[in-house]
Amino acid sequence: MGIEDKMIQLKNVDRSYKTGAGRTWVLRRVNLDIREGEFITVMGPSGAGKSSLLNVLALLDDQWEGEYWFREQGIHDLKRKQRAELAKKNIGMVFQSYHLLDDLTVQENIDLPLSYKDIPRHQRQSLVADTLDRFQIVAKKDLYPSQLSGGQQQLVGIARAVIHKPPLLLADEPTGNLHSGQAKEIMELFRGLNQQGTTIVQVTHSEANAAYGSRTIQLRDGWLVGDTANPTLAQPAEVSAS
Repeated sequence: MGIEDKMIQLKNVDRSYKTGAGRTWVLRRVNLDIREGEFITVMGPSGAGKSSLLNVLALLDDQWEGEYWFREQGIHDLKRKQRAELAKKNIGMVFQSYHLLDDLTVQENIDLPLSYKDIPRHQRQSLVADTLDRFQIVAKKDLYPSQLSGGQQQLVGIARAVIHKPPLLLADEPTGNLHSGQAKEIMELFRGLNQQGTTIVQVTHSEANAAYGSRTIQLRDGWLVGDTANPTLAQPAEVSAS
């Protein structure tokens, strides 16, 4: 793999929390390369570190140790404001708990990522209208998140994440609140975005969703213990002994 193919490199990334007993580790010495255009699924039992890994990749968490390279830029060397700018331009995030802004309408929530880009107002309005139509939520555009069902909020969250066509899309249980028909539509949408060049990392318990990806990695107790792109991945002693 040439360096030019890599979007992300994590080198010895650790994440821990202080607890009464000392430290609780949620990520342990994670080494991971993500190539441009990959569609990666992260799986593992509850508490394995899946959401923690996604939060590190999304630059939402800066309390980790190690090295994080994004398109050859050392994230670990950037200040918090610089990281936030890079994330706004390059990363779309679908959260398990939606993270919609309560005081903005559906239309305004979806428009939010476009406000960070130098896009003329009429073009933004056109993009938002197309997106509302694509997700079949035109009738909800003037409602607030509190007026929507869980499934509708999830659709708005996904629409917001993809509207600015970010190079990297991160999704935490993206179809958890959707019925099977909607879930399949969203996964087909992700597949289409991936075929157009979007790099995707999804956390899911769903084998059906995982099947849309091109690579699956397994986490357990914070360790990366499986990777279909690296079948010879060495098992850490701490995990294989447990």
